[in-house]
Amino acid sequence: MDKARMEELLSAFPRLRIAVVGDFFLDKYLVIDRSLSEISLETGLEAYQVVERRCSPGAAGTVTSNLSALGARRLYAVGVIGDDGEGYELRKGLLGLGADIEHFLVLRDRFTPTYTKPMLREGGREREINRMDIKNRSPLPREAEDHIAQALYALLPKVDGIAVSDQVQERNCGVITDRVREALAEMGQRYPEKPIVVDSRKRIGEFREVVLKPNRDEAARAVYPGFEGEVDREMVLKCGRALRQRAGRPVFVTMGEDGVMVFDSGEPCHIPGFKVQGETDIVGAGDSVTAGVLLTLCAGGSPEEAAVVGNLVASITIQQIGTTGTASPKQVLERFEEWQIYERGAYREMP
Repeated sequence: MDKARMEELLSAFPRLRIAVVGDFFLDKYLVIDRSLSEISLETGLEAYQVVERRCSPGAAGTVTSNLSALGARRLYAVGVIGDDGEGYELRKGLLGLGADIEHFLVLRDRFTPTYTKPMLREGGREREINRMDIKNRSPLPREAEDHIAQALYALLPKVDGIAVSDQVQERNCGVITDRVREALAEMGQRYPEKPIVVDSRKRIGEFREVVLKPNRDEAARAVYPGFEGEVDREMVLKCGRALRQRAGRPVFVTMGEDGVMVFDSGEPCHIPGFKVQGETDIVGAGDSVTAGVLLTLCAGGSPEEAAVVGNLVASITIQQIGTTGTASPKQVLERFEEWQIYERGAYREMP
């Protein structure tokens, strides 16, 4: 790939319409100043004092944020949240991104999934302490599953692709239930020209007829349940090939700073990572890869080109500390030019 091809792909992003379906979380950062701590009269314990609060869409919302920053023309959010304050903040954040939330289902007896992240501010720096998670631990109601499937079928004629975020580990307690997964497989079979890119924390090996984007640990556990230990290059190759055969679509196995291994109809292709300097924060890195990969595929790029763009986007977002980062097309192009210098154009390396 050269600069002209990168510019061609990036210039297509503003024409694309994307649906994002799955587990939309609220990322709630609470910044604590220890110098202001008080002692509770009731318990005698230290009472942390919050001096700043930052809320942003997380999980599927992070994918949406990245798609928005990369310039997608229209974004449709499809999910299920609670009728609560966190849901209000989440909807507000998505609307701020320009996302269409018409297909959001609000249920009174469900939580809005939330990652509450206390951040201790000391010496001019912030450090995250124990996170507090709010998740639903009961199965998604059948009528909610029907709503998700019907919304996606209604959106398919309008969109160029779909991003799927399966974040909740408890089976059938998130948006991507077994029934929704079956519906996605049917959509992928009926509309093979429309990329459906899936990121799943626990069940990537159960998806069919869709593009898969696991990290190397998720890929290993999908093929070898219960696997523990280091996932080396040989294991990545075995698992990637197996997942490609199962899914019937391209597979992108992310490997952190080692880049991405792409599995399609031919031989696997390794796209090296871009080595960044200084402090990094990998929270949301996989979501940024998903956004870059999906938009590139929808723009007519090859899987290898999609991996390059996904790599570049992630190399930018991980340099944004204490927040779920995003990258603009301008930043991606600049990083691509840096990569040309450091990698001397070596974007394709056979394993």
